[in-house]
Order: sequence, then C-alpha cells, then structure tokens
Amino acid sequence: MMKRPLLALSFAVLAYAASQPLTAAEPDADGFVTIFNGENLDGWKANENAEDWTVEDGCIVGKGPRSHLFYEGAGELTDLEFKAEVKLNKGGNSGMYFRVEFGEGWPKGYEAQVNNSSGDPKKTGSLYNFVDIKKQLIEDDTWWTEHIIAKGNHIIIKINDEVVVDYVDEKNTHTKGLLALQQHDPGSVVHYRNIQLKKLDAE
Repeated sequence: MMKRPLLALSFAVLAYAASQPLTAAEPDADGFVTIFNGENLDGWKANENAEDWTVEDGCIVGKGPRSHLFYEGAGELTDLEFKAEVKLNKGGNSGMYFRVEFGEGWPKGYEAQVNNSSGDPKKTGSLYNFVDIKKQLIEDDTWWTEHIIAKGNHIIIKINDEVVVDYVDEKNTHTKGLLALQQHDPGSVVHYRNIQLKKLDAE
C-alpha cells in the first residue's frame, strides 16, 4: 500500500542528488586527488575543437586539430603537484600545462613538454621556453609517468620518478592558473590516464 509514496520519495531523493554539485574524490595516502574519473570529461573544458577529446578505455584521448583541455574542477591553482600516465604515438606532440589561463590558441602558462619523436627538439620533460631536454627519454607508444611539482617559483619535472628539470624562475612568470592538456596537431594521438592533483600549502 505504501509503494507510491515510497516511489515518489525515491524520485525526490534522486532529483535532489542530481541537482547537487559533484564532490571531489578523497585524497589518497600521499595527498593526491584523482581528477579524471575514467568515464567522462566532467570538470574538463576544451578551448577549441572539443571533438578532439574523447574517453576510451579509461583514458582521455586527444586526436585532431590543435586543442587544449582545461581542468576547471579545482579552479585556479598556485602551489601544486600534477601528474599523469601518458602514451604518445610516433611523431606526436602534446603537453601538460599548469598555472595557465583559459583562452583560445596556445595557452599562457607553464608547459611540461610531452614529445618523444616529433620534429620539435624540445623533448618530453622540458619546461617549455625555460629548460630544454634535447634527448629522447621515452620510446613511442609506451606508457610513462610525468610528474610536475610547482612550489612558488621552484619547478621540478620528473619522468618515471627521475628528476629531469629542477628550475627556479627568477621572474615568477606564471603564479596562478588552471591545469590543461594539449592536443598539438592532426598527426598527434595522446592518451592520459591516472591524472592526479595535489594542492600544496604555501610556505
């Protein structure tokens, strides 16, 4: 006899839940939060050519003309750690941005280069326009971990846990902004998974 009221209550609860903002995942033991759920692009927004970005087999995949996919779920960030597992095709080019401004074209902010064998001499691990890594560190079509640590004007980039950039930007060029991923050109196919963020306390 109580089925209709219970059913109505259930719909009301579901409607309320759907209207609430998504809550961030709990940090892991090291303080990292996963910012890609493996199913869709909730919290992420492309600045152009949004069709470049898809979710396949638990990965964010970039393929097509130039586009940058910004993470808006955490707002603007200052001190942070940003890491992901990455795979890139032969001749492909991509990048992991931090402290970056949302906008069309090439973003304004720091970029940790993702490029193993394209013609650009700045290879994976470079802090683009600041520190160049000219040696190819990663084979094409293989997974690696890229890990950025930005504390004040001190920036560290690790590739598979090895520090390849340890740089102090005396000009404090970029102090605050979003995270983003790059799809560089139609010949590039990049996969990202296990994308994580850790906010750091200012000293």
